[in-house]
Amino acid sequence: MPSLDRHHFAWLSIGAAVATIGLKTLAWQLTGSVGLLSDALESFVNLAGASFALWMILITRDPPDGNHPFGHGKAEYFSSGFEGLLILGASAGIVWTAVDRLMAPRPIESAGWGLAWSAAATFLNFLVARILGRAGERLNSIALRADSRHLMTDVWTSVGVIAGVALVALTGWLVLDPLIALVVGLHIAWEAKALLKESVDGLMDRSLDAQSVSRAESVLEGFRSRGVAFANLRTRRAGASSFLQVVVLVPGDWTVRRGHDLLDEVEQALEQTLPGTEVTTHLEPLP
Repeated sequence: MPSLDRHHFAWLSIGAAVATIGLKTLAWQLTGSVGLLSDALESFVNLAGASFALWMILITRDPPDGNHPFGHGKAEYFSSGFEGLLILGASAGIVWTAVDRLMAPRPIESAGWGLAWSAAATFLNFLVARILGRAGERLNSIALRADSRHLMTDVWTSVGVIAGVALVALTGWLVLDPLIALVVGLHIAWEAKALLKESVDGLMDRSLDAQSVSRAESVLEGFRSRGVAFANLRTRRAGASSFLQVVVLVPGDWTVRRGHDLLDEVEQALEQTLPGTEVTTHLEPLP
């Protein structure tokens, strides 16, 4: 069986979004709950985000060219940024609808069937979110990780909405439905902020995480016993790709071949410690 690539998981996310839109829309039509309506609107955001993620993932597969010699890996950050903007838009719509419903509360109907369909959609989102999260970590894909986080936010949002509708059905307090929808809108706006920050960090060439940098420094430390030194260690991430640059300082009387052989060893050791990282070294004499 061939291994699944990032775009296969993006297609899975699209399929799940279409299915949950149908289930949650049915739940809203059965109950008339604004909380369930907000949940259904969020699924449209999921669909748009997943579709854009697929587009960006396909772009990252294009090989380097004259205008993009380092490849197209950063395209995934546009996906997480776009998804963050979509979430903000959905949040504004949810808050607007919730405030309107606070001013004119309406009763909830057929709560049992509505909650059942919403629960089925929530469980589907939970399964897909877990799959996308694991795939995002394994394939080092910011687009899949962002989609997973978005779906998990949707899961917890749905749990809150379901609880709200159930409480309204039990207590008759109609105000609980729009109040929970309002909390839902504010909560997903916070998630949008996190996604936008992560997207900007990637586009601004943020360094690798502290643990990866520490592992790289440990590798370099192992070579210092040979009388060499290192300077200007720099790292950055571009989507699924990561890059490391370092200056290697050796005694001035070393031959070119000896210095070249050392650079090969250093690069190989770093690439083994940080798989998938493109390592660039530069040789200079010790002062």
